[in-house]
Amino acid sequence: MGSIERVMEAAQSAGLAIEVKRMGASTRTSEEAAQQCGCSVDQIMKSLIFQGEPSGGLYLFLLQGSSRLDMAKAERVAGEKLSRADPRLIRERTGFAIGGVSPIGHATQLPAFAESGLLGHSTVWAAAGAHDAVFQAEPGELLQAAKATVADIAV
Repeated sequence: MGSIERVMEAAQSAGLAIEVKRMGASTRTSEEAAQQCGCSVDQIMKSLIFQGEPSGGLYLFLLQGSSRLDMAKAERVAGEKLSRADPRLIRERTGFAIGGVSPIGHATQLPAFAESGLLGHSTVWAAAGAHDAVFQAEPGELLQAAKATVADIAV
């Protein structure tokens, strides 16, 4: 099964009605995605993956498009020191390449944390498994589908 199909299946399993859109141009950055989706940068849900040291486990952090991850806060919620995960490892464990990492549909469920600012929007846009694929959802429902814990993780 392809990565976009995994996202659609995960959404359906979680009771989320989504429509994946192929934008025809890159949505890898929050700015590119916002331009393609016709929304504000903060309505873009970024999916960042970091690796725990020494566990080697991966963690998913979900942020508004303009937010930056505060590493000290992220390490506090993860319970260990974090570093950027190798793109090959991310692809191997999640099934997604960098630039298309979705908050749902991972090959392996990751511990997930989300910044509360995402909940201030009526809808957000998230990656759907490819560099040009996105979907729109109500943020609370999407965070629930991602099994994400709302935490203070942004700068």
